[in-house]
Amino acid sequence: MPPTSTEPPTSTEPPTGAWAPLRRPVFRTIWLAAFVANVGTWMQTVAGQWLLVEHHSTSLLISLVQSASSIPVLLLVIPAGVVADFLDRRRLLLVVQGVQTVLAGLLALLTAAGQTTPEVLLLFTFLLGCGSAAQLPAYQAMVSDLLPRTELGQGAALSSLGVNLARAVGPAIAGLLLAHLGVAWLFGMNAITFALFGVALLAAPATQHTAASAVRAVSWSSLEAGARYVRHAPAVRRILLRLVLFAVPANVLWALLAPLAEGRLGLGATGYGILLGAAGAGAVGGAILLPSLRGRLSASRQLTAAGLIYGVGLLALAFTRDAAVAVAVLVPVGVAWIAVIAGLNATTQAFLPDWVRARALAVYQMVLFGVFAGSAAAWGAVATGLGISRTFAAAGILLLVTAVAGAWLPLRRTDLGDRTAIPAGVLPETTLIGGPDDLMEIVVRYQVPGGNRDAFLAAMNDLRTSRLRTGATHWTLLSDTADPDRMIEQYRMASRADYLDQNEHRQTPFDHQVRHRVETLAGTVSTQWLLVHPLPRDRGRLGETAPLADRRAPSRPA
Repeated sequence: MPPTSTEPPTSTEPPTGAWAPLRRPVFRTIWLAAFVANVGTWMQTVAGQWLLVEHHSTSLLISLVQSASSIPVLLLVIPAGVVADFLDRRRLLLVVQGVQTVLAGLLALLTAAGQTTPEVLLLFTFLLGCGSAAQLPAYQAMVSDLLPRTELGQGAALSSLGVNLARAVGPAIAGLLLAHLGVAWLFGMNAITFALFGVALLAAPATQHTAASAVRAVSWSSLEAGARYVRHAPAVRRILLRLVLFAVPANVLWALLAPLAEGRLGLGATGYGILLGAAGAGAVGGAILLPSLRGRLSASRQLTAAGLIYGVGLLALAFTRDAAVAVAVLVPVGVAWIAVIAGLNATTQAFLPDWVRARALAVYQMVLFGVFAGSAAAWGAVATGLGISRTFAAAGILLLVTAVAGAWLPLRRTDLGDRTAIPAGVLPETTLIGGPDDLMEIVVRYQVPGGNRDAFLAAMNDLRTSRLRTGATHWTLLSDTADPDRMIEQYRMASRADYLDQNEHRQTPFDHQVRHRVETLAGTVSTQWLLVHPLPRDRGRLGETAPLADRRAPSRPA
């Protein structure tokens, strides 16, 4: 009987290293099973691409296999993130594994019977991609259910590492097995990996949520929360920008390596498997080196170095006809790939607060898989016109340019300490007009001594970002024309429930520091009024006010 506690295991011991979470049996079991399932998914992708190669399909059609698996994530991962933040993640993952097991098994049977046409393959790839979209945010956010908070950073890194290591190892294993087993067997093995993951999930703790939470999960404000958080978190926005700059040109390798191996290098399924195995070996080596690299190079320098290595590797693949050279080149390329993809994902997971982790990770995954889907199709179209070699060369040059340009776009600080939400304390007196689900407007009056005005405006800019990041839909700051020292903050929340959540479950220590700085600079903070829409027509109680000019504070890490 699996445990049903909603609390992660507690521990007073400090973390002992990057691999410490793997000493916990439940986390280790789930991590290994998820890794195997992700390996199976990438085996399926490679097998599907090679099936089309054997049928002499065009480069564009071959690249569409990756697009078909990525597009569902782009479309569905945001609502999947909402569901994962409100519902039982374990139960959600169990259902998804069951559906994927059936789909992958059916595809294996059709392929063995010779009934898998390109259209059938793309359809099943799309449906399995829908399953991946449903499980991605739930699995990555599940780390907080399995580990004590002292190990969440390491757990997030390992979770990211497993997902992205499978992205490199899965194709390698598939390539090596293709010549001996055939495509149908690889599809069948994918079905088995889904079933194994489902069995392993039985050891995970369930997360209990109330019916009210389940209803709120489908609300528009909940759906929008992850995107709103990312939009007002400069550190996450910069991570996504660097991810796009790297992934767009880098993805040419995974989209078009099969036709490169078969065409320019003259390799069969075994040779293709060796190429993928070289990239996978590099990824494994990079995964082992990643913890030590973090201590020697900043995250921004790691990104730049990895981009340069990967770009040079693409250029080498574009001009060589020697399979041995291609194998040698793909080893450092695999190291560079895992350093960027796993490194950025782990940084994002560790930075995000609990209340919005799955939804914000869904935004991250939407960007990542949107890039995979779009760039795979784009590089396939380019290769149809320019040829494989010139396409790899163009991608290599583009990656070198973006890697150098990235030196002027360093990652922002994410080492902000504890990201656990803490309650705001006793809330001010409120005046309510309307129902509990109506749009709410919050008004706060400040009395600011003249000498503190500039510092107060800078602090309010940080408070504005904090309010919007944690749920506010609109924010403005007004100055009372009758009293220059009096300032009025107004912001809106989608409902009273959102307002209570903002103050009880969404404020991290950093947000509390911002609010404390504002209240320290203001001599007094008046009673906070909550006006629930529909708002009364008479707004005279605020006095005559004028909007303040936008004042930007020095950039903040959050």
